[in-house]
Amino acid sequence: MKEAFRRVHGADAEGIWAAPGRVNLIGEHTDYNDGFALPIAIPQHTLVAARRRQDGRLRLHSAQGEGPVIDLRVDGLTPGAVTTWGAYPAGVVWALREAGHPVGGADLHVDSTVPTGAGLSSSAALECAVAFAYNDLYDLRLPAAALALLAQRAENGFAGVPCGAMDQLASACCTEAAALHLDLRAGSHEQVPFDPRAQGMSLLVVDTRVKHDLGDGAYAALRTGCERAARLLGLAALRDLGPVDLPRAAELLPPHLVPLVRHVVTENARVARAVAHLRAGQVAALGPILRDGHTSLRDDFRISCAESDLVVDTALEHGAHGARMTGGGFGGSVIVLAEEDRVEPISVAVTTAFRAAGYQAPHMLPVSAASGARRVW
Repeated sequence: MKEAFRRVHGADAEGIWAAPGRVNLIGEHTDYNDGFALPIAIPQHTLVAARRRQDGRLRLHSAQGEGPVIDLRVDGLTPGAVTTWGAYPAGVVWALREAGHPVGGADLHVDSTVPTGAGLSSSAALECAVAFAYNDLYDLRLPAAALALLAQRAENGFAGVPCGAMDQLASACCTEAAALHLDLRAGSHEQVPFDPRAQGMSLLVVDTRVKHDLGDGAYAALRTGCERAARLLGLAALRDLGPVDLPRAAELLPPHLVPLVRHVVTENARVARAVAHLRAGQVAALGPILRDGHTSLRDDFRISCAESDLVVDTALEHGAHGARMTGGGFGGSVIVLAEEDRVEPISVAVTTAFRAAGYQAPHMLPVSAASGARRVW
């Protein structure tokens, strides 16, 4: 990173910051409904080498991108002004300035091991790495959670993706060997022990290679549907509805909104069950919760795909405790919880099933609960 920065920008970086991707154990599409979620950070991360500039220019370069350095003026950053990958780091600088923080320009060089389009929050990792870099470069002294919310503001207001705050909070605030229990309404979080390997298990991420784009309108339509249902029920958010309230809600809502509400309400309940099991040290008990979560996303939210369903079905047939799609949906990745000695047979079986179905070979990625964003040099 030091050498690449010097080659691209012609000077030495002042530091290097890292922020991880994430997988969500349970609690999907609950964040923008003021609900609960339970993500972990993963070892795959985005690195940002950075140096302040005094001329108000923001110069961006990615090891994964093609083309020249993106050269912008900080005082000219407005939503819609950047439409490439550069919208995410530029959006962070915009969000910081919009919040009144006295930040100027910088040279940035980015490299990442978080797969893009895999539902592992590559955008949040990039945003958080840039936010942490600017926090140190400009001595802002903001806490991790505040930086995460500014990163979310960047994605919502600048990049145009109406996501909740789960991804950014996970990237910024997770700790090693723990899942992050998020209460999105309260803005609070707590670490819950999560170390499958200590109990002879492994968490496998299967990237289906089906790329998803949360900015294409489908994600926004789901959020709009949930928010409309809450208004029709006279609620601030669907978080205020409990499982016992579902029959009455179904009578009051248009039929097409009922499955959305059912998913959010039952998913919040699944988060509570998962947290209770992890506090009791019962990692294997997550299996049925993952299975139920996938069924809900597939049948009620309808955001799974044939490839994701094939991974789940095949993994369960070959001995996994549980499996489900993770992330915003419409492709991306599936998480599989299994005994360590079942990971290889499951991986082979999934690959074989994909080949038989004529699908592109999936990518297997064993993960553990990793640390959140931090300065690494």
